[in-house]
Amino acid sequence: MLKYTLKRLLLLIPVIIGITFLVFLVLSVSPGDPAVMMLGVEATEADIAAKRAELGLDQPVLIQYVQYMLKAVRGDFGKSWYQGFDVLNEFSHRLPYTLTLAVLSTIVAVVIGIPAGVYAAVRHNHMPDYIITFFALLLSAAPTFWLGMMYQLFFSLKLGWLPASGAGSWKAFILPIMSLTGGMLAGNSRMTRTWLLDVIRSDYVRTARAKGNKESVVIVKHALRNSLLQVITQIGVGFSNIVGGSLVAETVYAFPGIGSFLSAAVKSKDIPIVVGCIIVVSVIVGITNLVVDLLYAVVDPRVQLE
Repeated sequence: MLKYTLKRLLLLIPVIIGITFLVFLVLSVSPGDPAVMMLGVEATEADIAAKRAELGLDQPVLIQYVQYMLKAVRGDFGKSWYQGFDVLNEFSHRLPYTLTLAVLSTIVAVVIGIPAGVYAAVRHNHMPDYIITFFALLLSAAPTFWLGMMYQLFFSLKLGWLPASGAGSWKAFILPIMSLTGGMLAGNSRMTRTWLLDVIRSDYVRTARAKGNKESVVIVKHALRNSLLQVITQIGVGFSNIVGGSLVAETVYAFPGIGSFLSAAVKSKDIPIVVGCIIVVSVIVGITNLVVDLLYAVVDPRVQLE
């Protein structure tokens, strides 16, 4: 298992290089000159040329990228072109907020979504199944930004129960978590229901019932455990989507995570921040996928990692 883990971690390197270079290339050819944006349209050509040389923008894109990545390998993500702060230091303050949202949203989606899916499968073609499936489809179709605004209007403006923005207290986490949880909760519920229905019809489940086992034991020990591999995959994908897609919720709620940080940096073409965020998110997603693969062996010993 150690060899497999090290191999997967090494495979992250070309993935990160490919993603970051693509982002670097897209930013370099996109409209807008960071030097002009920093100095203003009234700046002289000489001032703009000097600023571009200071930022390294007068060099070919490949050389700019290689120089940045060589510094990033040493833990130096550079400084913000516009505000001058150290990018890595700012990450250390913002990343815990994003990870807290992602972890808590995943926990809520698992705690509610999997039991809901199990109950829908057990009550297949009955009213509880229809209700759970309906709400799962509704949450899957609802965009995160729309849910966020509806929650703000109802819980913050109308009822006044929860803050509409910021992260000043634990209450400020509730609405972002509710917004991010919707799609993942629906996915967990539907995936659990689908695979459990498939497993329930298996011969070994009928044999377990014939032996006189309680229905709860048959469902949990025999049916649910053998359908968890697909559900674990769904959970891993959902967590990665929340980390990578927290930008929308954090922007709606003015939440101080890396999502809102990245959004502002993209608008201003602040390359050190953008590429640094992409590196961090890529590493988190890669490690999440590795953990999912390792959990396969825990849930089902028949799975061979190598």
